[in-house]
Parts: sequence; C-alpha cells; structure tokens
Amino acid sequence: MEGVVVKGPGRDQNKPRDTYKIAYIIHFLLGAGTLLPWNALITAVDYFSYLYPSKHVEKVFSVAYMSSSVLVLVVMLSWSDWNRRLNFRLRMNLGFCMFIISLMVAPIIDWAWCSSCSGSGAPPNGAYSVTVTSVIVCGLADGLVGGTLIGSAGKLPKEFMQAVFAGTASSGVLVSMLRILTKASLPQTPKGLRTSAHFYFIVGTIILLCCILSCNLLYKLPVMQQHYRLVQDDPLCSRPKFWSVARKILWPVFGVFIIYLVTLSIFPGFIAENLESKFFGDWYPILLITMYNIADLVGKSLTATYLLNSIGTATWASIARLMFYPLFMACLHGPKLLKTEVPVLILTFMLGLTNGYLTSVFMILAPKSVPVSEAEVSAIVMVVFLGLGLAAGSVLGWFWII
Repeated sequence: MEGVVVKGPGRDQNKPRDTYKIAYIIHFLLGAGTLLPWNALITAVDYFSYLYPSKHVEKVFSVAYMSSSVLVLVVMLSWSDWNRRLNFRLRMNLGFCMFIISLMVAPIIDWAWCSSCSGSGAPPNGAYSVTVTSVIVCGLADGLVGGTLIGSAGKLPKEFMQAVFAGTASSGVLVSMLRILTKASLPQTPKGLRTSAHFYFIVGTIILLCCILSCNLLYKLPVMQQHYRLVQDDPLCSRPKFWSVARKILWPVFGVFIIYLVTLSIFPGFIAENLESKFFGDWYPILLITMYNIADLVGKSLTATYLLNSIGTATWASIARLMFYPLFMACLHGPKLLKTEVPVLILTFMLGLTNGYLTSVFMILAPKSVPVSEAEVSAIVMVVFLGLGLAAGSVLGWFWII
C-alpha cells in the first residue's frame, strides 16, 4: 500500500483549457445541487418532528434516503446499457426534476392541511407515508444525479472532480447559514418552523432550477466537447464489471469507506445530541454543525492547490482518523478541561477538514489509477462504498448511547 502513487496521468496532458472556469463553476454548482435537497430535508427535521411527533423522523429519513440512493447506483453498475439508453443530459434533467418534486411535496401537504383545517389538529391521513415516499424519491434522484455526475467527472481532468465535491460541501455550508438566519429571526413556534422549512425548500428549488439550466449548458461548452472527444478517442473495451474494477482500486475503496464510517458515527448525531454548552445553549449543536460544514468545504477546496498523490499515505491517514473516537469520548467523559467548548470546536473542525480533504483525494485519484475505459465505473464504485460507509457510520452512531 505504501508504494501506491498516482503520477500525473497522460489524459491530463495537453488538455483543453477552461479559460473562464465556466465548466469548473458549473460542476461546482451541480455538486451543490446534488446534496442540497437532502440538506434541506434534514435541516427541516424540527418541523417534520412537530408534524409527526410519534415518528423517528431523522432516522427514518436517513434509512429511506441512503438505501434508495445506493439502490440506484447498484442498478447503474449492473445495467450495462444504461449509459447508452439514458444519456448524460437525460439522466441529469430527470434527477433534478425528481429533486424538485420531492421538495415540493411537504409544502403541498402543508398547504392542503392548512386549507382544510386551518393548520390545527393532525396532518391528513397518509401524509407521513407520502412524506417518506418523497424522501425515497429524493434518494433515487441523488443516486441518479450523483452517479452520473461523478462518473462523468471521473473521465475528465482532476479539477472537475474536485469542483463537484467542493460543491457538495458548499451545500452544507449554505443550509447551515440559512439555519442560523431562520433561528435568529423566527420564533421556535409551529408557524416559525413552517416558515423556516418552506424557506429551505424554496431556496433549494431555485438552485435546482439553476442546475437544470447549467447541465443543459455544460455539454454545449467548447471545452467540454473537446474533453468528450478526447475520451471517445481512447480505445474502449467491453464495459468493465463492478468487482473487477473494485479490486483495482481496493485501497481507495477501503479509504473512502472508513472515512465515512468514522465521520457519520460522530457527525451529526453525537455532535448534535451528546455535547452540551451552558454558554451557547441550544445554539451549540448548530454552531458545531456549521463549523464542521465549513471545515469540510475548506478540505475539499484544498485539493485545488495541493493534491496528495499517494493513495497509500491517504489510506493510512483515513485509518488514523479512528483516533477521533477516544478524543471525542474524552470530551464527553474525560477531564473537565476537555469538556469545554474549545477542544470540541477544534476536534469538530479537524473532523470536517480531514473528511473533506481525504474524500477529495480518493475521489480524484481512484479514477486516474485505472484505464480511461474503467474511469466512469471506478468513480461509481467509489460512490457506492462511500454510501455504504454512510450507512455503516449511521448504525455505529447508536453505540454512543450505550
């Protein structure tokens, strides 16, 4: 593992120039749009918990979203003709339209409820099932858009993959800022929760509409047409299979899995529920989540200026992140000094920074370590194991309660 080093790949040499960074900006925006609906839904969890107090909304949403997203990725890998039957534009447009539909379900149910009973009493029968179904649709859209976008970026120069993942991190920062704005300006009443949730969904829908326009513009850019032409000129073999590609990128697959296993078992559950501050009060979890999201964005942006070219070193660094467990445990049960806000803020920042940087490193290097004909599949393989890491980390997060 120590000797696995990715040197400058030939496919990045003599590459077309993105003079005004328009293609980069579009990839950044599309990356933001990929995760923005999920961030909006999970940030509005207070409102959904008010509507359905007897349901474990956050946990149900997580399972519904992640399982449906991974399902689509598995179908994309197992269906050999999917990329020929459904081209890039069709998949992206379909996915973003599904995102918009999923975000519109909650306000429509809310409007129907308020119109029929003036907002009093319980929501209409079946409203909870429809809401969960909309989350499943959102997860299906995430798998379709994320798999398509990351798979496409895997065949392109490394800066486009970096732009996609920096964009995903920016969506977390944006929603965190919106959460701070709404908490500071709106009362924590049913009306205030409804207004803040609708605000998230409206902002998300506007950005998703911009994403639809952008993905239709992307393929028309001369620089992208040149990139696609270069990729098509490479000798192509029959479509590679999942496990044959996974074996070639074994360490990046393991690295991205362990990254999200560690991260999701600590964030956001442990940070939001287990840590308390008398000074910040109920602002504390919001500030910690915002701190994490900013650090994640910084980490994913750092690879634009310095990229670690050793897969082996990055894998050891991802394993070293297991040290976050005893460190956060010390903040919860350790000496009084470690229970203060400063150590927790530093650890949260480092958790986000290492998550962002190492994720970006693995997602850039993995597709570049295989032939061009396998680059798209390798990127989707990475996303599948990233999703499995998310799911495993969410389950492991329950052990903080024990």
